[in-house]
Amino acid sequence: MATRQQLNPPPLRKITDFKSKLSGGGTRSNLFEVVLSFPDVAPTDVNTLDKSRLLVKSAALPASNVAPLEVSFRGRTLKLAGDRTFESWTIGVLNDTDFAIRSAFENWMNKINRVSDNTGETDPAAYQADAFVYQLDRDGSTLRAYHFYDIFPTSISNIALDYGTDSIQEFSVEMQVLWWEAMKGTSEKAGGEDIN
Repeated sequence: MATRQQLNPPPLRKITDFKSKLSGGGTRSNLFEVVLSFPDVAPTDVNTLDKSRLLVKSAALPASNVAPLEVSFRGRTLKLAGDRTFESWTIGVLNDTDFAIRSAFENWMNKINRVSDNTGETDPAAYQADAFVYQLDRDGSTLRAYHFYDIFPTSISNIALDYGTDSIQEFSVEMQVLWWEAMKGTSEKAGGEDIN
């Protein structure tokens, strides 16, 4: 059984100590690329997939969660590690005039559950797909990548129309994730990899 160590007070830290530990000057939140794929029931052309690499303007690296399992004993609670859970994953998309990416997601959701008659695909393998998010370095190399397995959209946000707004339309898509896997970075550039 591990024993707890008594730690001495830390020495006075200097800004040069901080700088020496901040590898590469830190990771930037705006250096990323998302690679989507769509299932066979909602096929999407290569142009739309290529567009999505540039027009997905926001995403997130996934949270990591292990739910606690609580067991009561004589007025106390023993907390044990329970099951891992996976949160939904949301992306933000810039909308261009052909509505290609929005149409692809709307078509995907309609194949899962049709708006006209409440029928749709029942085999999960037919309506789920994979996605990737790459955290990039300033030279374009991949610092870290995440592979999202068996995703499918459950919500496409509205797009507000307003006479008083002069900006490019945006919408968000929330997707359910079966599980994800983190991958080490490489010297490869994300845009050059053919992973679809």
